[in-house]
Amino acid sequence: MSDTEKKGWFTRLKDGLKKSTSSVSDGISGLFTTGILSGKRKLDAETLDELEDVLIMADFGVVTAAKVTEELGRTRLDKEVSSEEIRRTLASVVARTLAPVAKPLVIDPANRPHVILVVGVNGSGKTTTIGKLARQFRAQGKSVMLAAGDTFRAAAIEQLAVWGERNNVPVIAKPVGSDAAAVAYEALDAARAANVDVLMIDTAGRLQNKQGLMEELAKVVRVIRKYDPSAPHDTLLVLDATTGQNAVQQVDVFRSVAQVTGLIMTKLDGTARGGVLVACAERFKLPIHAIGVGESIEDLQPFDANEFANTIAGVAS
Repeated sequence: MSDTEKKGWFTRLKDGLKKSTSSVSDGISGLFTTGILSGKRKLDAETLDELEDVLIMADFGVVTAAKVTEELGRTRLDKEVSSEEIRRTLASVVARTLAPVAKPLVIDPANRPHVILVVGVNGSGKTTTIGKLARQFRAQGKSVMLAAGDTFRAAAIEQLAVWGERNNVPVIAKPVGSDAAAVAYEALDAARAANVDVLMIDTAGRLQNKQGLMEELAKVVRVIRKYDPSAPHDTLLVLDATTGQNAVQQVDVFRSVAQVTGLIMTKLDGTARGGVLVACAERFKLPIHAIGVGESIEDLQPFDANEFANTIAGVAS
């Protein structure tokens, strides 16, 4: 990414996280305006409890909230503290949490095709994410094939076909109601015959309480592995940031069923609950490959821990 592209992405990231940043900043600033500090601007135990509540309400999760308050308590207890210092401490803790999991999605040229299974609940942005990734892979000179494994909805099949046309890549699809595992097998066969670099397989949006759908997803994985024991090489769970803590539950369920290898979080621009990405990272330690902050192709980019931490905490980089 060029310097101009980086600058453009940082601007989009800042704009996209505006709701989350405002929620955090307003909550922290509120500690200084509601009398909690008794006008002394000193950090006491009561203030730390209130701060912990602010961070939990912003969906950072209990563990991250506790880490922030513990660090402040260790270094600033009974001392004067500013909202800027609190935000910087938050940014530091978040960056340390996210740094180990901020990993790019790497296509191994030894795999032909490199199989990416994309899972997630309805509305999370799976199909759109596949289309955006396909565009990026094509820009890198890779050949791509898509498989319409969401056989429950005609709209999903049609949407993937549109992305295939936009990106000039083939799409393997069957009629609505077809066996999703059969679609995956046919796509694997076609991708290998065409010697393509990347095969991305869409799946139906499987709700955690729909046991039958989860079992079918497990069947798709089994069929892929019968064809190629090393595949899928990546299983990406696409999460919708607007669902808040429900995203944590989704990771838990999909990880057990589909052996998720990495996360992509979308729709961060539509919510004040972006802190949930930190909660997911803290709990599951799964790689976060990319985040989305808008509708355009350029609004899905590789995840950078420091950029995200500073932006959501309202700290200048």
